[in-house]
Amino acid sequence: MDGGVDGLRTQMRAARRNVALLAATQSVLGAAAPLSIAVGSLAGYQLLGDDKSLATAPITAFNVGTACGAVVIALLSRLLGRRQAFIVGCLIGAASAAFAAIALFRESFWLFALSLVLIGTSSGFTQKIRFAAADASPSSYKPKAISWILGAGIVSAVLGPQIVIWAKDWFAPVTFAGAFIALIPLSLVAIGILTFLRLPAAKPPVSGTEPARPLKEIVLTQRFLTGMICGICIYALMTFVMTGAPLAMVIGCGFPPEMATLGIQWHVLAMFGPSFFTGTLISRFGAEKIVATGVCVMMACAVVAHLGIELWNFWGALVLLGVGWNFGFIGSTAIVTSSYRPHEADKVQGFHDIVLFGTVALSSFSSGKVFVTWGWSFINMAIWPVAVICLFLIAALLFRRPSAKSP
Repeated sequence: MDGGVDGLRTQMRAARRNVALLAATQSVLGAAAPLSIAVGSLAGYQLLGDDKSLATAPITAFNVGTACGAVVIALLSRLLGRRQAFIVGCLIGAASAAFAAIALFRESFWLFALSLVLIGTSSGFTQKIRFAAADASPSSYKPKAISWILGAGIVSAVLGPQIVIWAKDWFAPVTFAGAFIALIPLSLVAIGILTFLRLPAAKPPVSGTEPARPLKEIVLTQRFLTGMICGICIYALMTFVMTGAPLAMVIGCGFPPEMATLGIQWHVLAMFGPSFFTGTLISRFGAEKIVATGVCVMMACAVVAHLGIELWNFWGALVLLGVGWNFGFIGSTAIVTSSYRPHEADKVQGFHDIVLFGTVALSSFSSGKVFVTWGWSFINMAIWPVAVICLFLIAALLFRRPSAKSP
């Protein structure tokens, strides 16, 4: 008995140490996402000619890269191990940040979009961190591990936009080039942190009683489908609204770029701030109820956005959008991670993130088109039908037969 207790304590200590290191890595590397989102569409708008409908294409490129990164890290994790794969992601991030600055100096829209693909690829590696933390933790600690990783995004939420404000004019009159140059040392710091990481090896099936199931069998289970569809809907909807917000504030309403950047900062803070207690809420009330709560908060975001176009409307809607995403996405991720066995993780997570970020890329691309054609109000109307779909799926999962169990 004492040996079992001591073993569990040792396992928990190792899990907490790994989660702390992964959270530190997330906080540094994660700055690339809010930075790219804050300036991607604005830089794209400046680089384009008379037709501005492709202004959000760089953000779409970033999300396409994130989807590609999910594939690359799944392959590299098997070949090199997860720690080495994360280090490769850091190197890609440093190189692509330099490439983005070069594209801005050359005033090339398509080169800039391509550089955002590469930065997104590095971000795809970063997205794997939440799964790595969960897989390295005991079952009872998984929701908290995911929450702590996403909670590290608070640092990213402040760091990314502040880098934009601080460094965007380093190479004036080439706006925003300095912000991307500033990402390079952050990637090198992340490599230093990762050298201390010691992740456990994936566990093989126990005595042959738990063979790895075919991917098709796993992804067609009700639990996985609900978690994935809700996660995709919530993430894509958040991206759709968030991508259009800087354009609506600066181009549509005449607010200065600094106000739009600060709005994104408050939004990203709201995305990750609740993470410190979201895992506890999931453990107490269940992931399904937390997802439903997140969807309802996103509906409140739509209400605030529809009330007007003052600064508080934009910032208030972005904050609610972030909180709703936090509850909804962490809850959806917890549902997904409970639908497969440890030795099935890489292929399921790779499939999940490819579909997730492929859809997110489409949502960011359509956001610019919708804004130019129909305006900010129409963007927020999309929240309502998506929210209804998510609530229906969660209700179906909550009221399923008790005999249906996750692995």
